[in-house]
Parts: sequence; structure tokens; C-alpha cells
Amino acid sequence: MNLTRVLVAAVAAFVAYFILGGAIFTSPAMRAEFARYGIVYRTQESMKSVMPLGMLGMLLSMIALAILFAMIHPVGAGVVAGLQFGLLIAVYALGSFVLHNHVNLNIGWRLTTAQAVAYTVEWLVVGVVISLVYRA
Repeated sequence: MNLTRVLVAAVAAFVAYFILGGAIFTSPAMRAEFARYGIVYRTQESMKSVMPLGMLGMLLSMIALAILFAMIHPVGAGVVAGLQFGLLIAVYALGSFVLHNHVNLNIGWRLTTAQAVAYTVEWLVVGVVISLVYRA
């Protein structure tokens, strides 16, 4: 396992996650859907004070994922392995986060489905980014 490549892959995945997430979750349709559950979710303004903590959490998560990928593929792997890895992470996130939140939060199926699609896309991209950067 190459620690430098792991860290660079983690940072690249972190950047990709936030760029893609920013594009998806700030779209008018997603903003409108989140607004329907204002009692459950923070406003954009109130998120600003806790965003650094969330970013730290995601960076730590990306480091963990990059290490896992490197443990599975010590010499690196291609796009297909990245997609497979991303899909496994997406399935994990769907079960442990999206569906779990649907049970715990008073949100509807429309928002749950939108989050499922958005996070699946994000995790697929993260898997590919980790694979391509770790391999380089």
C-alpha cells in the first residue's frame, strides 16, 4: 500500500464528492424537496456553522475508503474495479444511511428516492476517482 497515493486519492475523492454533491443537492428540485421537511433539516444558513465538521467527517471517510481500496488492490486497479468498489459503498450507504433515515426521520419516499439516486451516483464517482488516482 502506498500511503502517499492513498492520501492523494482520498483528497481527490473528497473534492469530487463535494463538487458532485453540491451540484446535485443544491439543484432546485432537491432544494424544494428538502424544504418540505424544514423541521427535520437545517437551513442552508444554519448549515454554514457546522459545515467544517461535516467536511472533516467526509475527509476522514474518504481516507478510510481509500485505505480499504488499497488493501483490496495494493497495486491499483482500473475503472471497473472502481465502479465495483463505488457500488458496494453505495449499497452500504443506502442501507445504513438513506433507508435508515427514512425510518428515523419524518420524510417521504420522494426525498428518500432522490437521496438514493444522488448518493449512488456520488459513491460510484468516488469509487472511480479513488481507483484512478490510487493507480496513477
